[in-house]
Formats: sequence, structure tokens, C-alpha cells
Amino acid sequence: MSSKTTPTFDILITSDRTMMTNHHGREFLGFVTTGPPLGLPEKIWMWMCAPKPKVDEVGRPVEAPYGLRKVEAALLDAGFSAAIIDPDHLARHLRHAKVLMIGHHDYFALNSPSIEWWLLTGKEPVNRRSFLRLMRRPEIREAKRRGLKIIVGGPAAWQWLWNTNFWREFGIDTVVDGEAERVIIELAEKALAGEELPLYVYVGPPDTPRIDEIPEIKGASVNGLVEIMRGCPRNCSFCPVTLRPLRFYPLDKIEKEMQVNARAGLRGCILHSEDVLLYGAKGLEPNPDALIKLHVLAKKYFKTLAWSHVTLAEVRYAQERSNLITKLTEVVLDENQDYLGVQIGLETGSVRLAKEIMPAKAAPYSVEEWPETVERAMAILHEHRIIPALTLILGLPNETEEDLIATAELLDKLRDYRSLIVPMFFVPLGQLKSRSWFLREHIKDEHIEVMRRCLWHSIRWAEDMLSKFYLKGPQHAPLRLVLKLFVSYVKWRGRQVEKWLNSIRTG
Repeated sequence: MSSKTTPTFDILITSDRTMMTNHHGREFLGFVTTGPPLGLPEKIWMWMCAPKPKVDEVGRPVEAPYGLRKVEAALLDAGFSAAIIDPDHLARHLRHAKVLMIGHHDYFALNSPSIEWWLLTGKEPVNRRSFLRLMRRPEIREAKRRGLKIIVGGPAAWQWLWNTNFWREFGIDTVVDGEAERVIIELAEKALAGEELPLYVYVGPPDTPRIDEIPEIKGASVNGLVEIMRGCPRNCSFCPVTLRPLRFYPLDKIEKEMQVNARAGLRGCILHSEDVLLYGAKGLEPNPDALIKLHVLAKKYFKTLAWSHVTLAEVRYAQERSNLITKLTEVVLDENQDYLGVQIGLETGSVRLAKEIMPAKAAPYSVEEWPETVERAMAILHEHRIIPALTLILGLPNETEEDLIATAELLDKLRDYRSLIVPMFFVPLGQLKSRSWFLREHIKDEHIEVMRRCLWHSIRWAEDMLSKFYLKGPQHAPLRLVLKLFVSYVKWRGRQVEKWLNSIRTG
């Protein structure tokens, strides 16, 4: 298409390459963008975890991050001229645009697991490198000199408060912290009118949009992600999501977004919420009818299905209460799909610490049953070919050596359950945002032991998954080979990694 017929947009929406990608259709590969390139050149590392997406003739990606799609939809519904543009195609559009909006999950690699990769290796993660390269591109700097307004937001908006030097360097006009669908319209109006913008907008619980104020996406989301609810009732003190009200999307709203993704040719879907098993629930009581209808609907449009998150307590309760995990996997697992992936927060194996930071995490079971609930839920997941990526938090406030020993002992009990286990350093968010960060110098012997067990557990099951489940088919052969070589490299270096972790303790 010639430049004469290229459409112009007043508002551009984008992110850097680590976000504007579909990770080869495997969402878990997105975690690889949080680390530095280890054992590989950065170009190959980026190809492995963040390949360039398909775009149309003007640079609009076929798939884009879901949060950007929501902002785009809100602006389009309000009548603005707006579009999501791939970062490699920004230059020609910035000559005309008046506003640039940017979203990200981890602008400066301060979230987990980026921050522990950075602290442990001393090497800058690729997501941070990629974002800084984007913001320093000549076309963005030139457009800013011409008066371009830059508005940033997304789950990592809080990181700008810790990086005011970059706020100034990049000329950020507004940071939006929280759900943006309601506030973004007024900000866009002010920006286009040349009015002064607020430096920082915090969207608290009273300002969050109602379900009827949340628009349906107009273009496909990365890997078919579709939100089914917002908020979480468990009130874990380290999590900002619990500060938002609980809202369920009706099935017809969910179906409209599924249809958008299916029309774009996507063959897979990710159901997104903080706990998929709470969709339609009353309190913590699962709603089998609503969940089965939801999964039948998803399989109507897509060959494969994944969950973004569930909780271990709800897995146990749903199965013990109504055999619900069995019923759902009977819907999902078929000739097109032989496993289901999900991310789950394990957090800690310590009952004492669980009482302090997440007393409702085990509900409806008692918090004293947390380790037992974890083990039972993991057995259920393993039996039903649901493969979790578990995250646990090191360095929680008031953590003791006994807490870490309890976590290590629980990890031993999980040895035979297929999963990846990713240790994460505590980042002060949610109700704990005023607490201190967990830093490299805080690492004790017990932290090293937990990390060591996570490493060997994950290597064992990564090899199993690559041989039995992950990236099947000849089209994935090159990527599968690179991943197998990388896992072999990590395994070969495993003993050296243990020495490396020990060296942190001593110096």
C-alpha cells in the first residue's frame, strides 16, 4: 500500500517486542522474555520467546496484548481514530499521530521473575532492554519534540514511580495506574485538545469500570486470551488484584470476544481470570453449570484451551465437592488437545507465614491445611493432565528460616507431580507496597536450598513435557530443538549453578 493510501491515526497504541508477540503460540514462553539471554545470542533468545507477529499492510498486528485491545476498543467505541501498531511500523504513523499510548507487564524488569534473574546474574533482562530501545528510537524522540503526548499504563504502571529518571527522559505525560477503560476517554480528549494532562492517575476501586462499561475487543488478542471476570475474593496481602471489586462477564460478552479471535484464525483460547474455577461462583462455592457451559462454548470455537490462573484450594474443593475437574477435562481434552496449561501461585509451604499474608488462600479449608491442600490439588492436576507453572515467593515480610524449611519440605512432596516451579523474590505490591524489597544480599542458605530444589524439579519435568506434550508437530521442530538444547545446557550447568548460588551467600 502506498503512503498516499495509508490511513492515519490520531492515537497510536503499542508496546515493545517482548509484549507485541504471540510467543510462538505458547504463552509460557513469555516467561523467557523476563530473563537475560543465557547461553544464546540475544537475537536467538528473542526469536525463541518473542518472534515478530503477523501484521497487516499498515503495521497493525493480527494478535495484540489483551490489555491494549481493551484500550483500543474503548477509544474506538468513543469515536476516536486509534489503532494498535507494531513497534517496527511506528515511524510512518508517528508523522501524523498526536498521542502515543504504551502498555506493559514489566517496563523496567522490577516484577518477578525478571528481578531475580537480574539480581542473581547481574545481567539486564531482555524485556527491560527491549523497552528502553523502543523508547529511545529516533522516530519517537522526534515526534515528542513535535508535541506528541505519551500516556503509559498497564499492570506495571507502578514501576514509573520507581524510575522517575526515565519518566523525565522519555517525556511521559501521564501514567495510568489501574483499570483504564473509564479514564482513558477523558485523557484522550484532553491530549487531542492540547490541554494539560495529569502526571499520574490512580484508578481505585470506586473508579473501576462496571461490566457494562468494559468494551469487547475489536481485534484478536495474543493467543486468544479472553477475560471472564475481574477481581479476586481471597484478599492475599501481597496481591493488588484483591483491591478491585469482583465482576463476572456474562457468557454472551465472552462469546463475542471468542468470535473476534476465531475470525482472525486463532485456534486456541486462554480463559483469563485470577481463578478460572471461581467463574460464576457464590463466594468460594464453584458453579459447575456455569463452568461447564463456559468450557463447552470455548471448545465450540477453538481446538485448544488453557487457563491463565486457578488456585490450588479451588482445584481441590471443586474436585472433592462435585468431581468438577474430571468433568471439565472431559470437555477440554480430546483428539486436538492432550494437556491443559495453567499458572498457579504456591507462594509458601509455611502455615505460619500463610496465616500472616494469605489466610484465605486455602479456603474453604483451614489455613493449617495449606500444605495438605497443595499436595492434594497437585495430585488432582497431575492425574488430569493439567500442567501448572507454580510460583512461590522468597523474602516475604517476617519470613524465617523455619518458613523456608517448610517450603523446601513441601517441594519434596511435589516431586512426582508434573509442573514447573519458579521461585520469585518478594516485590512490595498490594497491601504490602510499603514494605522492603527482597534483594540479593538478603539471600540465605535456606533460600538457596529452595531455589536448588525448584531448579532440578523444573529441569526434570521440562524434559518430560518437551518429549510428551509441548510443541508437537514438524512445524515446531526448530523451536523444540532450541528449547531441548537450552534445557540440556541448563542441566549440564546445573552443578555449576549450585556453586554459583552458594557463592552469593559467601560473597
